[in-house]
Amino acid sequence: MTARAKNGAGLSAWAEVDLDAIRANLSLVRGLVPSGTKVLLTVKADAYGLGARAVAQVAEEERVDMFGVATLDEGIELRQAGIATPILILSPSLAAEADEILHFDLRATVGTVEAARALSAAAERAGRRAVVHVEVDTGMGRAGVAEGAARAFLETLVDLPAIALEGLFTHFPVSNENDHDFTKSQTERFSALVTLLRASGFTIPLTHAANSAALINAPFAHFDMVRPGLLVYGFAPYTPLPSALALRPAMTLKTRVLQVRDFAPGESVSYGRTFFTRKPSRIAVAGIGYGHGYSRLLSNRGATLVRGRRAQVVGRVTMDVTMIDVTDVPDVAVGDEVVLFGKQGAAEIPLEELAAWQETVNYEVTCVIGRRVARLYLRGGNEAWLRTMVGEGPPSEVRQRVKAP
Repeated sequence: MTARAKNGAGLSAWAEVDLDAIRANLSLVRGLVPSGTKVLLTVKADAYGLGARAVAQVAEEERVDMFGVATLDEGIELRQAGIATPILILSPSLAAEADEILHFDLRATVGTVEAARALSAAAERAGRRAVVHVEVDTGMGRAGVAEGAARAFLETLVDLPAIALEGLFTHFPVSNENDHDFTKSQTERFSALVTLLRASGFTIPLTHAANSAALINAPFAHFDMVRPGLLVYGFAPYTPLPSALALRPAMTLKTRVLQVRDFAPGESVSYGRTFFTRKPSRIAVAGIGYGHGYSRLLSNRGATLVRGRRAQVVGRVTMDVTMIDVTDVPDVAVGDEVVLFGKQGAAEIPLEELAAWQETVNYEVTCVIGRRVARLYLRGGNEAWLRTMVGEGPPSEVRQRVKAP
């Protein structure tokens, strides 16, 4: 294992995003659903931290049918990046957002009559119709219209002069668990509602429910469209996954060794003096901390990869740096690559293992990776695009722009 990696020159903390993996995982998702089933790719929270614009551009090339975001601004960001594919705001929209929703040609999820009326009025002013979806709460216990109130709500909705009802959807709270009874119950009740509404004269072009876990665990719930996120990004919606499901993780989180120091036995490391060396030790300072999104919960319990070998996190993770014990890793030097999750040579720290150390889910880990961490996008294993705090573009151009005059 060489000290320096092929990619990431000049970066102290970065996430490598494999665009080819995203393409491969999209193909895998399409193989899990019947032909003709539409795919909405969930790109909310900056595509779970991978970078919504870059991910959406690749997915648009692969002809996904729709993108799902959580906020108005997330939808606007994609439109300003040139994304033309339909975009659905999955969280309930506010009445005050109506004009911008129409201006940027976004689909809204409406959960109140007030929001629906505002959208209809904005659409009339714009000389068009507002395309909307409605979420029915079949047991998620979050947003949406209650099952028993859904018909009355839709009757009010379709009576508005400039509203076009495109979709009806629901969401599963336990589709990632082994007991599928509740998910089946939700699906049956949602299906019965859709059948009743269509028989009553409602036109509902799209029904959707399945997130990544339900794509695998609940084929009975695929409906007209599925809403993957984690699967496309190559991460497990639950474990263990079926062995035949050959996901390719699309993100690897990396940093570099900033300093290497020798400690005598009995010396303390980092804030709070929570770790003391028990023998002569070499401690490396890695250029990532909780200010980058590397959780303080990893203090004294996480691990990293350096030169293809595991190196434990020691002491408390600080805002800017993390200390790792490289006593048993030969020849560690300043500038060496450190992997926080992902592969390095034959060694690997899966994202799910890192999440377990933090006592959370894998996608929280990626969602909180902050702006300090550059996103380096790879095609064919080579650098294709770089996003940093001071600019983005082809990597050579971004690096040139930030050089001192």
